[in-house]
Amino acid sequence: MPIIANDQAAEIPWRPGYRRFTLAGKEQGVACSASYSVLEPGAGAPLHRHDELDEVLIVLEGQLDVQIGGERHLVEADHTISIPAGVPHAFVAVGSSPARFFAFLPGQGAQVATTNLEGDPPDSADRR
Repeated sequence: MPIIANDQAAEIPWRPGYRRFTLAGKEQGVACSASYSVLEPGAGAPLHRHDELDEVLIVLEGQLDVQIGGERHLVEADHTISIPAGVPHAFVAVGSSPARFFAFLPGQGAQVATTNLEGDPPDSADRR
């Protein structure tokens, strides 16, 4: 279905303290991937990169401690993070409340191939 109620999006098992919900992907007939995530303080994604695709994160609430390449940034709500393909990046929710953000990748499945530089891959092998 091309229209999805965000509060009814399918939750994809990801990481402890990291809830990820698919908003758009193959089930909606598109070749891109859009998701909504909620990170509890201290949860996030270890250093990794997407070799073929850019990634965009739109922070809605909370704060993320973000590493992009060799730089670190504290990113707060109402900011967008643009990560070029191949650039190592990591992020963790900081502060006293969960961070909430939208993520967009202009592809899905094998195109979203992730090279984990630290830590384990997410719980789900399906990268919708």
